[in-house]
Amino acid sequence: MSNAHQPVTVDCSIRHYCGEHAAHVHQGHTQLLYALTGRMELEVEGRASFVDTACGLLIPAGCRHGYLAPPGAQMLVLDVAASTYPALDKVRRFQVPAAARCMPHQLHPEARLQLLLQSPLLLSRRSVDVQAIERQVRTELHAPWPTARLAALTHLSAQRFHARWHELTGATPQQWLRSLRLDEAQRQLARGRNLQSCATACGYASASALAYALRRDRSTGARQLRKP
Repeated sequence: MSNAHQPVTVDCSIRHYCGEHAAHVHQGHTQLLYALTGRMELEVEGRASFVDTACGLLIPAGCRHGYLAPPGAQMLVLDVAASTYPALDKVRRFQVPAAARCMPHQLHPEARLQLLLQSPLLLSRRSVDVQAIERQVRTELHAPWPTARLAALTHLSAQRFHARWHELTGATPQQWLRSLRLDEAQRQLARGRNLQSCATACGYASASALAYALRRDRSTGARQLRKP
């Protein structure tokens, strides 16, 4: 995306969205937004689009847009005064760099804007609903979840899904799955459930396999987790 050197007026905020919002227009400012958690479907000048944790969107001043967001969607929004940055006049999709995923107080708004403006533009890509996939996996956490099965939920090849998932979550599909299983095992063990039943419920072949995974990945064990 193009860069400019004049000073700009930028407001940065975290906003929580849920449900549908009718199409509207921002006359006085351009908006750049991307997800910190979740995702959002948008219609921009009659065209479908979306933002998530890897893909952001620039919506110019005067551009008609509406949105649909699932519960819990958390967006980082930059409002840029149109009069101070007239070059931002086209709808653009951009890659969200890792450094831009921090909270507003951790990065000056104008520095964040410059980071996004220097980020590569993105072509259209397949939307992947991370939260929906997590809900489905949680209902069958005990079952095998090879990457190909996860990919089938999104109608992507295993290779493309692997790359897209890593882009969205910062982890490979199997790293993410292992973390999900260990999180649930830790919760169940902390509530007093025995190691074998936790292993069965969370997709481990045996109590010893779960114990090994806890030691390797979390540096803890069942006894420590059961302590009040």
